Amino acid sequence: MHPPEPAAAPPSAHYENFPVASLLCPPALRPAVAAIYWFARCADDLADEGDASAQQRLSVLAQYRADLAALASGQPHSGRWPEVFDPLRPVLARFSLPVPLLQDLLDAFVQDVIKTRDASGYATQEELLDYCSRSANPVGRLLLHLYGVSDAPSLAQSDAICSALQLVNFWQDLSRDIPRGRFYLVAADCAAYGVTQDDVLARRESVAAKRLIAHQCRLARALMHSGAALVHRLPGRAGWELRLVVQGGLRILDKIEELDFATLTQRPKLQAWDVAVMLWRSLWMRPGAH
Repeated sequence: MHPPEPAAAPPSAHYENFPVASLLCPPALRPAVAAIYWFARCADDLADEGDASAQQRLSVLAQYRADLAALASGQPHSGRWPEVFDPLRPVLARFSLPVPLLQDLLDAFVQDVIKTRDASGYATQEELLDYCSRSANPVGRLLLHLYGVSDAPSLAQSDAICSALQLVNFWQDLSRDIPRGRFYLVAADCAAYGVTQDDVLARRESVAAKRLIAHQCRLARALMHSGAALVHRLPGRAGWELRLVVQGGLRILDKIEELDFATLTQRPKLQAWDVAVMLWRSLWMRPGAH
């Protein structure tokens, strides 16, 4: 009998807050955006889905990394994930994608396997944001690369938006992540609000826990606002698509607040009418305004 292997579900099997390769994305870039998304989505599944052991996941991720290295050096991949690496090969060549950014994503997925609730977790916000710098920020930088944007202020604002989106996902998904061994509430903040790790693992709703999550949401909102000016730096469709991404993240924070920050046991989700709110707010985004 073969040992269980990590699963790799298709992107459609996952609920996503923010569409990829949407109608606002220029048609010429959609295959590239889809290839980057599929690369990250499949690797995330290898790190997280199924019943495989941590060692099996790390082994498979190492093979996945070797296939990326093969593509980057112009060599054939193993053929194990053709749905990922066949579309990625021409994108790497055509757009000269920075391979280190793709490697950073894999580093983050390896960290997901290693750093579980059985370990010490994340001690500080700085440590958690360091994780976000590899799990989220490379995606934004890859997309900016496709649009030909590489100036330092734009990259910094993209990093702020992507890290904020990652944090929003964490606080939205607490009720899902905790049972799966994902623990992102940092120790310093838990201690400051009088919430123990045992409280979080048991998903005990309390005034203290809600205040802790409210604090996390305030930090995520402030980080999102610090990068939001990027929507005015990107041309045409890219800027409008980013407006919706920013407003989508902020709207999820609104939904968490509407639940009184009780996301240890509930998961807020965007509904169709929320899209209208996001569109309206996108229209009214002005330089210097939140």
